[in-house]
Amino acid sequence: MIFPGNSSWKVGRGRRLKLGASGHLMAIINVTPDSFSDGGRHAGRDAAVSHALSCVAEGASILDIGGESTRPGAMPVSPKEEQDRVLPVIEALAGQTDALISIDTYRADTARAALEAGAHIVNDVYGLRFDPDMAGVVAEAGAGLVMMHTGRGREAEKLDDVIEDQMAFFAASLQLSDAAGIERGCILLDPGFGFAKTAEEDLALMARFEHLQALNLPLLAGTSRKRFIGAATGRDPASARDVGTAATTALLRMAGAHVFRVHDIATNRDALRIADAMLAALPAGKETGL
Repeated sequence: MIFPGNSSWKVGRGRRLKLGASGHLMAIINVTPDSFSDGGRHAGRDAAVSHALSCVAEGASILDIGGESTRPGAMPVSPKEEQDRVLPVIEALAGQTDALISIDTYRADTARAALEAGAHIVNDVYGLRFDPDMAGVVAEAGAGLVMMHTGRGREAEKLDDVIEDQMAFFAASLQLSDAAGIERGCILLDPGFGFAKTAEEDLALMARFEHLQALNLPLLAGTSRKRFIGAATGRDPASARDVGTAATTALLRMAGAHVFRVHDIATNRDALRIADAMLAALPAGKETGL
C-alpha cells in the first residue's frame, strides 16, 4: 500500500520519516575495499563523509553506512575492523547533516556502537536471525529497523514460491521483533533482492511485489546494480546498471515501495519523482498504477 500522507516510520533519537506522497532514497555508503560495485572508492573516513554529504545534496533522505561487503564470496571482517571503518564516519556525519543515518550490519555489538555514535536506524540483512542480541539492541534504543529477507543459511526451509517464502521468513522475524518489544511502527521490510536468489526469482519478486503489501508494513527496495538487472539489460560491470536500477525504482514505487536503497542518487531521484507524480495523478482510491 502507499501509506497515507500522515503516516511515518519511527526511527531513533526522536525522529520520524514521513511516508505516503513521496518515496525516499537511501544512499549506499560503503566504507569497504571490496564491495561489488564501488569497493574502495569511499573506504577512508574523509572520502566516505564527502560522498555521503554529496548524496544528501542530490536528494538522499537516509545514509546507509556499511563496513563489510555482503557480496557473494566476500571475506568476513572482525567486529573491531567493521567498527573501526564505520564509527568515525557516523560520528562525523552526525555532526554535519540532518539526514537520517543507518548502520548496515548484522552484528549487535556494531549496531549498539553505531546507535551510540549517532545512527538512527539498523539495517540487518539477516532480519534479526543471525545475532540473537540484535533485536534487544534495536528495542532498547528505540531505533528504526530495516528487516531484510535472505535465503542465506536457510536453504532447507526455503519455499519454492517467492512470495510464500517472503511471508514465512518475515513471520518468523516479526515474532523475534515482537518478543523483544520493537514497535511495528519502527520496522521497514526489505525483500532482499539478490540475496541468495536467482535472477529469475528476483524478477518474479518484482513482478509480484504488490503481494508484499499483505504484511501491512512499509517496504524498502534494494535493487541497485544487482545481477538480475545485468541479466535483463546485458549491462556489465555493475556500475553500468544505474539506468536499469532507476527503472526498477519507478516500477517498485508504483507497486508500493517506500524507500529505495541505491548507489546513484540523482538518476533514481528523477525516476522516483516521475513515479510520485504518476501516483498523485491517479483517481482517488486507486493506490497504484499497475
